[in-house]
Amino acid sequence: MRKEINYNDYAEELITQLTKGGVFLTVKDQEKANIMTIGWGTFGWIWNKPILMVMVRYSRHTYGLLENAGEFTVSVPLKQNRTKELLICGQQSGREIDKFQTCGFTPEKGQAVTTPVIKECPLHFECRVVYQQAMEPGQLSKEFRAKWYKTPDYHVLYYGEIVAAYLTE
Repeated sequence: MRKEINYNDYAEELITQLTKGGVFLTVKDQEKANIMTIGWGTFGWIWNKPILMVMVRYSRHTYGLLENAGEFTVSVPLKQNRTKELLICGQQSGREIDKFQTCGFTPEKGQAVTTPVIKECPLHFECRVVYQQAMEPGQLSKEFRAKWYKTPDYHVLYYGEIVAAYLTE
């Protein structure tokens, strides 16, 4: 059962979960779906639209899938201990394993996009990419480059318009 929500009502929960251990980013290109843990992102209002911005490194399997798909979902494990699954999805590659199967997750059809959400998580955001931007290393502070980018594996920032937001039971 899905209950439509106002995305603003759950912005704090999303940001809190991002900082506490992460959330699940899912992307599907044709028949290949993959889950990735993300711990960085922003939520806001840009171009008169609700936007969820996520960051994906070029080296990640998710990068190629997202480039082709142009959409993603974010499933948030509200009040759930999903530490094990977040570690698997953050440390293992979808090139080598099926993360849905490994984590015991069920892909559930998206409401407005073809990318699935994770049935076992209660909070979901479905997004269509409306803008993307490769990081410009020269524009990043030296402090952040030294701390977060010891190798030149920078992120691409994907701005996703939130086209559906809901809770599931």
